[in-house]
Amino acid sequence: MQIQLRNPNTIMKLSRLGSFHQSKLSFLRSFLDEFKDWEYKNDLFDLDEHGYGTAVYSFKKKERIYSLICFANKINDEERSDRVIATKWDAAFTLHDGSPSKLDIERLKNEVPKQEVGRLSYKELTLSRANKSVRVFNHVVESLSKGVQPDLNLLEEVGYLYRTTAVYGSGKFGLADRFRIENREEINGPFRLEMMLVYLVRQFTFDQVNHVAKFKNPKSAVKLDLKICKNLGIGNSTGLGMAPFIVNHPTLLNNWILSREVALKKIREIKKASLKEIRIFKNCLKNSLKNITSWNTESEYQKNKINSLLKDIKIFLEFIEIEFDFGIDYPFNEIYLWVEKKTCDECIEYIVSMMLEPFDNITKPLVSQMSSDEEKYFTIPTNRTIEDLRKIVETKYNNILKIDFKKKENFKNFWFISKNKEEPRYANRFDEEGSDLEQPLAIARDIKKLHEKLLETKKNLTIDKFLLKNNDLRHVVRRAFIIEKFPYSEIQDNTISEKVIPIDMLRLKLSFFGALKFDPKSDKWLRICMFQGAPLPNDLQNFDQQWIYNS
Repeated sequence: MQIQLRNPNTIMKLSRLGSFHQSKLSFLRSFLDEFKDWEYKNDLFDLDEHGYGTAVYSFKKKERIYSLICFANKINDEERSDRVIATKWDAAFTLHDGSPSKLDIERLKNEVPKQEVGRLSYKELTLSRANKSVRVFNHVVESLSKGVQPDLNLLEEVGYLYRTTAVYGSGKFGLADRFRIENREEINGPFRLEMMLVYLVRQFTFDQVNHVAKFKNPKSAVKLDLKICKNLGIGNSTGLGMAPFIVNHPTLLNNWILSREVALKKIREIKKASLKEIRIFKNCLKNSLKNITSWNTESEYQKNKINSLLKDIKIFLEFIEIEFDFGIDYPFNEIYLWVEKKTCDECIEYIVSMMLEPFDNITKPLVSQMSSDEEKYFTIPTNRTIEDLRKIVETKYNNILKIDFKKKENFKNFWFISKNKEEPRYANRFDEEGSDLEQPLAIARDIKKLHEKLLETKKNLTIDKFLLKNNDLRHVVRRAFIIEKFPYSEIQDNTISEKVIPIDMLRLKLSFFGALKFDPKSDKWLRICMFQGAPLPNDLQNFDQQWIYNS
């Protein structure tokens, strides 16, 4: 049986993309799978009694070494902020290519804590910073120093000891450009080095809290239980800086979504499911209820999504336990059709993630296809005609062309770059100044404008001649020729509408990172947790592939 890939006009709506969940294709999970047989070491741990100082952790395989260098700093409570305008953090990190020398560490000690203001070298691959969850960190120190384990309810409520506020790579601030390392097999997957940094930072937080507790009370202190460590992750605060990424990288976005869609298609085409595949699917689904029911947020928007998900999951569980026969032909296709018909977007995409779990043979080959050599598709085919372009626009952007941009609600907002931090921001064009500095991120509006221009242009005119007079539309002409080859490269929604919820764009990207428990703090920023439940570095060689549900 041949199953069609899902329609991009449905899947690429923000309401659906904002309902995506982590899966076996998520970057932190494929990172763990890739590095499970590497040698892990703590090479340096030079902290004072308060936990300030330097630490180095490494992964090694044959001649290749990656080292995380950590600098823990003393800051005042009033200096601690998750906002991008912050200038001081509890800890700063860089992932170094190879083993750092003493000179490297001294150089980096002066630069890494400065973050964006500092300057790194080609030896450094990624850069990050993080702040303590002070309430949790201090509670854990106090408990361990007295010889007891911390309050599990408090730890479950927060889920981490530290949260990062940015992870940079690919040439920023002097870091190594991608071309230097792009041919290394072990990092042939998106954001793999960023995932390594975050994973090793997680281990540093456990070592630091144990160290401080031991100094506080050397005679009575105990270490944080390894099971508790495993169930803690690394938090992250993410704002609008991430949103334009998925607009500005259309072929990369396509490859992420396409890999997921191809996996789903192949699973739906499986005629008979084995007992092992059925068991893994059911177990993941049942075990995942813990993740949903322990998902804390004060956001009414997210609470409603969680409640809808939980309600639908329970209905679905009843369906597969009582009514459904896995012995029929194409069982996962029948499951998908039922879910699509009976449940909300959040549940549909949740079940899709679950369906990927039993099928390593399908998901693993797709991981290496999730990167993109974007420059290869940057050139506009200027010998093509207006007729070609018009057909593409009318076929691929059918829903977009129906939007009436004369109505205020359809162009209410605009994207701009902040002066202070050069970070993307989002504002109401009728209430705030600055729309003259609008960034080219209103793709739907510009596609509509392009189409109107195409309708009044001769069909046989070539694109080069069209662009001579319409250079302001070059960016969407390029996108139209990209979407011709890459069906999932474009958000099929209006990103400047009054109805748009920007965090849907953040959540899409974070789901591919492998984030859990999205906690919106507004419609423009949220907190997440990464690596919660993941194996610790010393356990990587024999870890359960479904760890994310079994923790």
